[in-house]
Amino acid sequence: MKKLLLAAGTAAVAAGSAQAGGFERSSVPLAFMFEKGNYVELTYGHVSPDVSGALKANPAITTGGVAKDYSTIGFAIKTDLSPKFSLGLTIDPSFGADIDYPDGGSYPIRGSNAKLRGDTVALVGRYKFSDAVSVHAGVRSVGIGGNVSLASGGSTFYSASVKNDRDTGYLIGVAYEKPEIALRVALTYASSTKHDLLHTGVSVFAGGAFSARTVVELPQSLTLDFQSGVAKDTLVFGSIRWVDWTATTLVSPFAGTANPLVDYDDDSISYSIGVGRKFTDKFSGAVSIGYEKTQGGVVGNLGPTDGYKSVQVGGTYTHENMKISAGVRYVEIGDATALGGASSFSDNHAVAIGMKVGYSF
Repeated sequence: MKKLLLAAGTAAVAAGSAQAGGFERSSVPLAFMFEKGNYVELTYGHVSPDVSGALKANPAITTGGVAKDYSTIGFAIKTDLSPKFSLGLTIDPSFGADIDYPDGGSYPIRGSNAKLRGDTVALVGRYKFSDAVSVHAGVRSVGIGGNVSLASGGSTFYSASVKNDRDTGYLIGVAYEKPEIALRVALTYASSTKHDLLHTGVSVFAGGAFSARTVVELPQSLTLDFQSGVAKDTLVFGSIRWVDWTATTLVSPFAGTANPLVDYDDDSISYSIGVGRKFTDKFSGAVSIGYEKTQGGVVGNLGPTDGYKSVQVGGTYTHENMKISAGVRYVEIGDATALGGASSFSDNHAVAIGMKVGYSF
């Protein structure tokens, strides 16, 4: 059962986060902190979304595909400094947006595009009070930046480079384990971070070149992860994650809060549950489903999605000290209303593939 704990659970998350609340791409992974002994892992994911919309007043006027493919790479390493205390480092592609409204047709914001990137570097410590109870805490350095170009009627009125800015936050949590049945329940809180973003570019509002600043808050979150053996060589696992997206508003220096680049009316709560099965000493498999409620209302133009349903399958092959996990995830993206309520984005989806290589030493 302990080997199943290490293998099948890993397979379930190999494909990463194809779609989540806001523009989050991944929560900071902490499962590596529960590996036995010294451990290092490298993850890769690729997501292919298909997102398009149409004007409500004239469904024949469509946006075409607006969401672009993207890839992510993550890294984590952990070492035991004593029987009770371990220290880990993780680098995670936490946030991102790749939106490009094709320059054609007659919908209002054709030609607008954005490419935002955010990453988290976290130093995490874990202390075991006993085999059953442990606490974990760490410092997070979060960065965000990118490029934004906004158009109206086919003419660009704002184009800017947003310099990457970093802020420091923290995470803290507690876990309960019962190794003989592969039970683990972990609760983790991560604080928000605030970023002073420097926009430099060209804008009709400024009459040409400009340099200006805005502030954005990346949200706090609370995550409950759980897993437990339920029969011989069989594991059930899942998570519940809340993210405070209503605190996040990203604006251009000139349009202000009346026309934000990113804005959310509701927080997100996402759920996942799955089952893993050890088939041999070397191979385990897992399947899971995910859900995030569609909130309704109007969403930002740079993220025209609202909730999701997903299914994911994966497998893990173990050879001596190495584990290789791979998975694929299909996401049915929730219908959304954007362009100030003028357009409807529906019948959209995404496909994600992922791989994780872990090594114990």
